[in-house]
Amino acid sequence: MGKRGVIIYDFIISLMWVWSNFLIKLLVNQILGIDYQPKAEFVKNSLSVINMFFFAFLGKVTNGGAYNPLTVLASAVSGGFAHFLFTVGARIPAQVIGSITGVKLIIQIFPGIGSGPRLNVDIHQGALTEGFLTFAIVIISLGLTTKIPSSFFMKTWIASISKLTLHILGSNLTGGCMNPASVMGWAYARGDHISKEHILVYWLAPIEATLLAVWVFRLAVKPAIEAKQNVKAKPE
Repeated sequence: MGKRGVIIYDFIISLMWVWSNFLIKLLVNQILGIDYQPKAEFVKNSLSVINMFFFAFLGKVTNGGAYNPLTVLASAVSGGFAHFLFTVGARIPAQVIGSITGVKLIIQIFPGIGSGPRLNVDIHQGALTEGFLTFAIVIISLGLTTKIPSSFFMKTWIASISKLTLHILGSNLTGGCMNPASVMGWAYARGDHISKEHILVYWLAPIEATLLAVWVFRLAVKPAIEAKQNVKAKPE
């Protein structure tokens, strides 16, 4: 299906990602009724890791279908200009539209349930938080791609635990999102998707952090990893 197929996959997977996270919260809070109990966080985090494995598998079987604009942006920066334009002009909008569509369906089927992540600190602290979390996860993801490119389980396991840890660290401040498309879906539903705090905290800060992470990795981290691998590869 080529580029058209990638766009369709991005739309569908982004819609499914919004739903999956909502269903996990619904299962823990409403169906199991264990919200605010110590075991609630364990169940929720365990399901989140399983969920990330599932979506990593979807990305593999669809040859790159993704739900996070930052993931495809990091890849596009390292590619050619045509690839960058395709990512920014087609893939990211498809992910945003998929997330918005997913949230709209949630609200229609479950009215009054869920409102998405909200900023609980000032704009500057929120931007720094989302920027730091994004920078960390992009560096980790790029490092895993270079260090263990062929090990799906190990790479997904480390990436999932890293994302979950960073999410927990930022959950009480910004929601620990690291995904502008997902946040956009809920913000659009609330009608504050064009607000200053939404644009600065959930779009500009993560995008700038992604670009910085790619630059730092290319100049500092990747050469160090390759040098270490070359030393190990030399015969004694």
